[in-house]
Amino acid sequence: MDILSLRDGTELFFKDWGSGQPIVFHYGWPLSADDWDAQMLFFREKGFRVIAHDRRGHGRSTQTDSGNDMDTYAADVAELAAALDLHEAIHVGDSTGGGEVARYVARHGKGRVAKAVLVSAVPPIMLKTESNPGGLPLTVFDGLRAALAANRAQFYRDLPSGPFYGFNRPDAELMSGVVDNWWRQGMMGGERRRTTTVSRPSPRRISRQTSRRSTFRPWCCMAMTIRSSHTRIPPSCRSSYCGMAA
Repeated sequence: MDILSLRDGTELFFKDWGSGQPIVFHYGWPLSADDWDAQMLFFREKGFRVIAHDRRGHGRSTQTDSGNDMDTYAADVAELAAALDLHEAIHVGDSTGGGEVARYVARHGKGRVAKAVLVSAVPPIMLKTESNPGGLPLTVFDGLRAALAANRAQFYRDLPSGPFYGFNRPDAELMSGVVDNWWRQGMMGGERRRTTTVSRPSPRRISRQTSRRSTFRPWCCMAMTIRSSHTRIPPSCRSSYCGMAA
């Protein structure tokens, strides 16, 4: 396996296939680099170098007790990009991975990133507040935490069987292999990651995230944002995608 030892001793698993202009794929919570396998194979055949990693606490990387936050995730990507000597890279991120891309580009991307693609990316603040009316109600986070604490294995079947892939729509046909693969990836990750990533937002945390939302840095690259009309999680960023806030 390809493993990078990070600054704090965390071991980061990654895939690095092919040659050419690099495309780095960033997956959504709580999955792994495997979630992008089909796209990686496709773009490798088109002459690109394709890369994906398991975040700390996820997949085959170290199940860390701390550092399960966007700032650390972005710093980890910066170490990986430096170790692999990536330049003119295209970063593609879905959901949590989109937030990771945004934070990485804003803080560390100068001189290394050519383009970014944010697919239904998480904003810096997910919670619905007076200043963020488009966010998710606190009851959503409470429900996620309760379901994970009660039976993580069952939750990792229920979510992909329902809203995650849209299998709860009337005309949808459930694909059991897709659900099984989602469950496999989710169960590979650490439990500590779950308790920090889906923790109850505190007033201090909300204040810090709101501050980030209004603190923009110019991006060093072109960016595309994509969001399906059927996306339910994460919430829409509407007029101002603020993941670029550092």
